[in-house]
Amino acid sequence: MIEATIIIPVRNEGVSVYNTLRSLQSVQTDTSYEVIVVDDQSTDGCCDFIHSREDVHLVRTEGVGAAMARNVGTEHAEGDVFVFCDGHVFFQDYWLDRLMAPIRSGTADAVNPGIADVYDRSHIGYGYRWNRALEAEWNLAVTKQQSVSLLAGGCLAVARRAFEEVGGFDHGFRTWGREDEEFSLKLWLFGYTCYAVPTVRILHVFRHTPPFELAWEDVGYNFLRMAHLHFKEERIEKCRHLVKNIEVAQVEKELLAGDVLQTRKLYEQTRKFDDDWFMSTFQIPF
Repeated sequence: MIEATIIIPVRNEGVSVYNTLRSLQSVQTDTSYEVIVVDDQSTDGCCDFIHSREDVHLVRTEGVGAAMARNVGTEHAEGDVFVFCDGHVFFQDYWLDRLMAPIRSGTADAVNPGIADVYDRSHIGYGYRWNRALEAEWNLAVTKQQSVSLLAGGCLAVARRAFEEVGGFDHGFRTWGREDEEFSLKLWLFGYTCYAVPTVRILHVFRHTPPFELAWEDVGYNFLRMAHLHFKEERIEKCRHLVKNIEVAQVEKELLAGDVLQTRKLYEQTRKFDDDWFMSTFQIPF
């Protein structure tokens, strides 16, 4: 029986994929797991070595973006818990067992470990919080297992049932940006809980620039899509003024031509809380 599926979405990671898998398979665990690597149209051959391995399932996608690459990974998964990890992280003994413990006990539905900078291990984040401009900032002063408003996608475990109930990561997001924030928000609105587990730490390689082309229009699109999916009109209007480096009217025209309004209506019919509840609960002045 496979308890956990570790899903690693990658794109042009160079040697990092090999290093991540080597670290994963060198640490101790009592949890049965499988590994799925989703190669989202890499051009650097970073996953070619996986063809010769029977212990890793390689799935290739055609540039679907970070959110959908994660979703595609779950389509091939057998575990009751999905653990999404970046392709540039390092693990410690029994990290998986301790990370899954709050999900197994029913304390939490989704969790983050402490995520430390591999080059500065004293800098550790325990999930995110939004500031007044809806910029994600690390929670730095977490000393015990506790709820957090937003989970970081660099290493995120979630119960399969919760993932499937909320529909996974958003299916309309582009390339990269805000996917972990929208997913965390959606979990809370649907009545699920997100926790940080500071007794578990993984090391993360924080890169100054992404190894793929990143368009600010896509980041802004994702931000506005999140707003239209979950926020009331007053907050949507505030979000319009926060987006930089893009033509907001044109992006919203493209956005509203898609499924965002239909998806919003579905969410409003099934969610347990609204954005006012979320902002109030986590004391976000927005």
